[in-house]
Amino acid sequence: MTTTLRRMAAIAACLLGTMSLAAAAEVTVYATVGVKHSLEDLAAQFEKTSGHKLKITFGTAAALAKRVQGGEQADLYVLTRQALETLSKDGKVADGTQRNFTSSLMGVAVKKGAPKPDVSTVEAFKQTLLAAKSIAYPDPAGGGFSGVYFVQVVEKLGIAEQVKAKAKHPTDALAARLVMNGEAEIAVNQKPELAAFDVEIIGAFPAGIDVTTVYSAGVSKDSKESAAAAAIIKFLEGPEAAAVFKRDGFEVGPPAKAS
Repeated sequence: MTTTLRRMAAIAACLLGTMSLAAAAEVTVYATVGVKHSLEDLAAQFEKTSGHKLKITFGTAAALAKRVQGGEQADLYVLTRQALETLSKDGKVADGTQRNFTSSLMGVAVKKGAPKPDVSTVEAFKQTLLAAKSIAYPDPAGGGFSGVYFVQVVEKLGIAEQVKAKAKHPTDALAARLVMNGEAEIAVNQKPELAAFDVEIIGAFPAGIDVTTVYSAGVSKDSKESAAAAAIIKFLEGPEAAAVFKRDGFEVGPPAKAS
């Protein structure tokens, strides 16, 4: 290779490197803690293949939506469908960008090796809650769906006061951590959030009080990185993401009864 050709090759390499850096984006993401375990793995995969960087803030969907309504902004919102639809109605989400990408069921877990109480019917579920010495679940005051829905269920069953008396609320909304650490006997949360810890999931909520939570993603109306944010949504809908969601206990296929 002549000196001239070497110089041309070096210039081309520099130009390609500059173009690559210019194309890479830092995408800010507000994401519900309900998909935290999976999204952390998927973010690493996406960053490796795309060159983009994700800066993720996790919280309950309700709390994050409230922050956005209060004036905060991210490039991408990964929330429950209900929370994202609220932001969309408020004009915070770019038209046509909202996509449902996975869903999950509410479940119950105990410490590994502990006896497995029956939650197969509504009555069995009720008796299990009454017999438990302590129950960990997300604080409904935080506005997250799991805590709010569980309180609605125990009110419907007529045992709200008994459950409240032995409630333990994790500061991060991840109830299974308290069971794993021996601080609570039973944990109630979304099944994937339970599966993220070394606990035993004994079942989903039984028919009659069961519910499916749908997770959705949408690009902020004012995003400065809308193309990269849209690429993340496409990735979340793809086969690599589906495999991770399935691994982590999310449901596959369209939900029958969704929140």
